[in-house]
Amino acid sequence: MLLSTLLLALRSIRRNLLRSFLTILGIVIGVSAVITMVTLGQGATLAVKNQISSLGSNLLMVRPGQRQGPGGSGGPAFKESDAQAIATQIGGIQAVAPEARSGVTVVANGRNWTTSVTGSTSAWLDVSNWTLAQGRRYSDEEQQAGSAVCIIGETVRRELFGSQPALGAQVRVKQFSCEVVGILASKGQAAMGNDQDDVVMVPLHTLQRRVTGNLHVSTLLVSMQDGSDSSRVKAAITQLLRERRKLADGDDDNFNVLDTQQLAEALSGTTQVMTMLLGAVAAVSLLVGGIGIMNIMLVSVTERTREIGLRLAIGALEREVLLQFLMEAVVLAALGGVVGIVLATVASIGLAQVMQVPYVFNPGINLLSLVFSSGIGVVFGYFPARRAARMDPIDALRHE
Repeated sequence: MLLSTLLLALRSIRRNLLRSFLTILGIVIGVSAVITMVTLGQGATLAVKNQISSLGSNLLMVRPGQRQGPGGSGGPAFKESDAQAIATQIGGIQAVAPEARSGVTVVANGRNWTTSVTGSTSAWLDVSNWTLAQGRRYSDEEQQAGSAVCIIGETVRRELFGSQPALGAQVRVKQFSCEVVGILASKGQAAMGNDQDDVVMVPLHTLQRRVTGNLHVSTLLVSMQDGSDSSRVKAAITQLLRERRKLADGDDDNFNVLDTQQLAEALSGTTQVMTMLLGAVAAVSLLVGGIGIMNIMLVSVTERTREIGLRLAIGALEREVLLQFLMEAVVLAALGGVVGIVLATVASIGLAQVMQVPYVFNPGINLLSLVFSSGIGVVFGYFPARRAARMDPIDALRHE
């Protein structure tokens, strides 16, 4: 009986193709909007996680100041000896890299480019999860001597050298020239939108002596060993730095320790909440589509009153008439769901490329949207189907 009822429903839908298409349009828009929003949200969440992890694995960032962001008060800069103390006195530490930065204009090959120059030890590459596309690291001897060597990012290489070889070339950084001994593999944009490849790396002592003119260290990058308890390590670093900075028991910390893993979880959680809110807003259009289905089904019942009366008069049961019209509503809604899934897939792939986030296919949200759209057909198709099933055969046959 179900098969014959389904065939009757398809035949009825085919008789009015244009009206059927307009009827399911609300479902199509609703399903495609929900799937697209959720898919792009999941892609954005994955992009945030990937960008945070590109900063380094198990990474703690120690910076001067009582807190980050607007309103945060500054604190005295660190020293290179602070990094050495953390590396030698705290367990669970894999590497520590002191970091100082300065904005400069670099010149090479007849071109100039404004960028950020970073001074650190060679451990900075490991802690920050960098790999070399070409060349080598600078040695500990070059770091101690403050040698004029540098490693450049992909953006700096492209802007200064274009298609010409950069390895071994000279780059003028402020008042001194340095030899390019390495080129960093590209990382792309960071979670905050800045270009990670727009960087020139020099030995810390080189930056301090030839660019900034002081021994200040702006950030301590601490890489923890796998399996280390980040809370314990953060507490140990905090206690050690309080002692080294001679803070009394009642004094607030004049530095802050940021766990990038916690930052990734917080940003991912925020992205997921926004995704769910956008998906919920888009789901409202499904209800609008359901109302459209109920409206058209009521019109269909009115148009086919004599047909309904004839079926009832020759012995059709109420539940058979109810099932016929209910099946039509479900088929309409399910067709809208299928078309919506196809459109959402195409739109998600295209928008993911435009937004530069990964496309994440989620079979769960696609299946849920299809089931939900079919459920919409059941809910909003039941009243017209019930009205058709309860018609009086004689009154229905007299209907003009």
